[in-house]
Amino acid sequence: MRFTALISSFVFTSLLIVSSLSKAEEGVPESSVDGLQLIKDSNLALVYAEPGADLGRYNRIYLDDAYIAFKERWQRNKNLNAPDKISDDDMTKMKAELAALFREVFSRTLEEGGYDLVTEYAEDVLLVKPAIINLDVTSPDIRSGAMVRSYSETAGEMTLYLELYDSVSGHLIAKALDRQEDRQTGYFQWQNRVTNRAAANRILQIWANVLKEGLDEARSVVGNAP
Repeated sequence: MRFTALISSFVFTSLLIVSSLSKAEEGVPESSVDGLQLIKDSNLALVYAEPGADLGRYNRIYLDDAYIAFKERWQRNKNLNAPDKISDDDMTKMKAELAALFREVFSRTLEEGGYDLVTEYAEDVLLVKPAIINLDVTSPDIRSGAMVRSYSETAGEMTLYLELYDSVSGHLIAKALDRQEDRQTGYFQWQNRVTNRAAANRILQIWANVLKEGLDEARSVVGNAP
């Protein structure tokens, strides 16, 4: 319950900032309501972290299941003129598929980077709680009986909300927000389950790399300390 509450209190007020401002511009708060400080020059749109936080002491990762939320009224808007209606079951399946892909991409990236993924809390375990919000799939492929093809220039967009906790104390160390849109092809192409999954994979890989590189940097600082 705490995680979803933090999403509603932080994310939705920050989305306007992410969509209209860069961190170099005025209007971005220097600190969050929970006392975290704005990290400038990060690879994500908005990052807040505890001053002096030491991520380098965490050797293992507890990766929580990704919370998935579609863009507001997405289902209703897609169903307005669609020959095949998107059901609640379709929504549930799409969320489950994206959550599974999230785990696949992040687990592979972290493990290949030398991080052990675990399912228990310990002093050297960093708890990662992810969410994908404002998910907007341009042309969902629900595999209905109708022979309908959807064409668009992009597969859609989604926003990452990520929180990092000390697994033992439950202390919030950092949180981040970043919006990514699938690449614009410049031409209309058929969008289906394969192309949608490929687009999601590309975006998730970007975020997984950012997390791994951030942890790597924290490790290197600890390793170089006198």
